[in-house]
Amino acid sequence: MSLTESPPTGREAVVQRITRLGALAVVRVQREDDVLPVARALHAGGVSAIEVTMTVPGALQAIERLVREGGDALLVGVGSVLDADTARRAVDAGAHFVVSPVFRAEIVDEAHRLGAAALPGAFTPTEILRAHEAGADLVKVFPSDALGPGFIKGVLAPMPFLRLVPTGGVTPANAGGWIRAGAAAVGLGGALVDPALVARGDWSTLTRLAMETVDKVAEARGGAA
Repeated sequence: MSLTESPPTGREAVVQRITRLGALAVVRVQREDDVLPVARALHAGGVSAIEVTMTVPGALQAIERLVREGGDALLVGVGSVLDADTARRAVDAGAHFVVSPVFRAEIVDEAHRLGAAALPGAFTPTEILRAHEAGADLVKVFPSDALGPGFIKGVLAPMPFLRLVPTGGVTPANAGGWIRAGAAAVGLGGALVDPALVARGDWSTLTRLAMETVDKVAEARGGAA
């Protein structure tokens, strides 16, 4: 991987990079050894924000390796974080951002104490606002497949200051619809990091899906909201 980007210098720099990229890959694989080739394939397609979930065996070691071998080309985070101690261990391993499927204030606080961005999960407008008021840098709207892009647009109408990242139900094909609804970025899991592709080592198709995602995000940002 070529080092084509400046390293993050703070939480807001991380957030700016995520929103500029527009897409965040949720890497939930069965083997630690798959994380690096998956990240390389995604980066080749333009998706360079990589969230390694704590459900991956050896997740912390995988994060350390990504940070070490990916250098500044990758923005590496941790996902599926359920407590402050896990957040601390992941940031110690090199994670730049901490993602949770739920909102727990102590996770946000611990991420910030260590200089990492916090992306807690929330589902209702009340939860989203509470997460924002607790200092969330971005709010992961999850699971967004139960809501649809119209929900994002509806929440942002009275609260346009929110920075939302819908995750769950986002695909390379529909990523643009979420961006047009006002999402700051989108999170893609199995629809992008397809377990069947990973099992076959089909990195070229994974790169193609990443490119499709990037294209859809760029197209949405270039068009009318």
